[in-house]
Amino acid sequence: MLRIITQWAEARSELRRICDRTHDDQVVHKEATVREVLQAVKRQGDRALLAYTLEFDQQALTPEELKVSARELEDAYHQVSGELLAAIRLARQQIEAFHRQRVPKSWVHFGDDEVVLGKRYTPVDRAGLYVPGGKACYPSTVLMNAVPAIVAQVPRVVMVTPPGKDKAISPAVLVAAQEAGVTEIYRVGGAQAVGALAYGTETVPKVDVITGPGNIYVTLAKKLVYGTVGIDSLAGPSEVLVIADHTANPTHVAADMLAQAEHDTLAAAILITTDPILARKVVDEVEQQLVDHPRRILTEKAIAHYGIVIVVESLEAAAELSNEFAPEHLELEVADPWELLQNIRHAGAIFLGDSTPEAVGDYLAGPNHTLPTSGSARYASPLGVETFLKHSSLIQYSPTALQKVASAVDTLATAEGLHSHANSVRVRMNDREEKE
Repeated sequence: MLRIITQWAEARSELRRICDRTHDDQVVHKEATVREVLQAVKRQGDRALLAYTLEFDQQALTPEELKVSARELEDAYHQVSGELLAAIRLARQQIEAFHRQRVPKSWVHFGDDEVVLGKRYTPVDRAGLYVPGGKACYPSTVLMNAVPAIVAQVPRVVMVTPPGKDKAISPAVLVAAQEAGVTEIYRVGGAQAVGALAYGTETVPKVDVITGPGNIYVTLAKKLVYGTVGIDSLAGPSEVLVIADHTANPTHVAADMLAQAEHDTLAAAILITTDPILARKVVDEVEQQLVDHPRRILTEKAIAHYGIVIVVESLEAAAELSNEFAPEHLELEVADPWELLQNIRHAGAIFLGDSTPEAVGDYLAGPNHTLPTSGSARYASPLGVETFLKHSSLIQYSPTALQKVASAVDTLATAEGLHSHANSVRVRMNDREEKE
């Protein structure tokens, strides 16, 4: 099932194939469908939301049912176990503690001649969080999106999530939202939910930034509304790359690879190792752990198409391949992970050592689990407080400071043919000369 690759050229080719796995001809067709959905929501508002919810989710809603009621929010607490509530609260605390360390500080610098320069951070007015739903239940995704927005002090945070059977939303999702500080929740999903957040409807408010993962239709919708609103990223299928040496435990490595493969059929699970014996053991372990796997068919398909084991001569070579792939999740299952870390340049989240399975990061370590995928870790970063903030530059010049640079500003503006730019400085200099 898992192929073992020993040739460098083949390894690089396979990694490129896996990185490009979502770039197929079907995307063009799906994007056209998404455009239609977005335009309908923009024109028809709630009417389009209700029609698409019936078509795609098979749930007939009234306009009044779009917003989750206070009664539903209260009842959700009675439908989750004490153990789950405690886990949600622990996760929220850990995530909040981490993101509070990431809040950027506004600053000013006082230079010569009373020149003041600085940067001022302020939150967006409204943030929209997309949480996958329907048959799925992801309270961790709620926390990972909501907590940074609340820490950033966004005045209004709203959440959208598709309804499941009988119009229901997972109680765990509703509880996680409230624990994070979000109580404005709308029962709508898919591209239509993204359109509602981007353009606003009679019921759903227009927001300034949209975050959160979804299927290909949600991702394409976020891509198409970018510019009207800000977005966090264009999330692709999940992926993990494990770098392991002879000290790694094959049972643990196999379990971590399957933890990604069980997400969906496009998930990728990659091992790069310096030990041929470990490579074979991991292949055997993956097959063994799949025997009674509850999601075996889905997971086997992901492993078969996007699971590989690469054997290399050195950890430096492993790091080079990893940097080319730029994985969403990178596990360093080696004797000295901190030493190898010096060779790593591109990864969404890096997990160091055998006692740090990727699942810890998914739920409650604190760093965000909304990460760059499909090679975008080469230039992008995880979702965080910064996603919900923007900064303004601060500039103040004294008359003396302006006089010292007036000639240079005049010269540059004149060179660019911008007469009024130059004149805005000249008139001030003329006024100053008259006063003197």
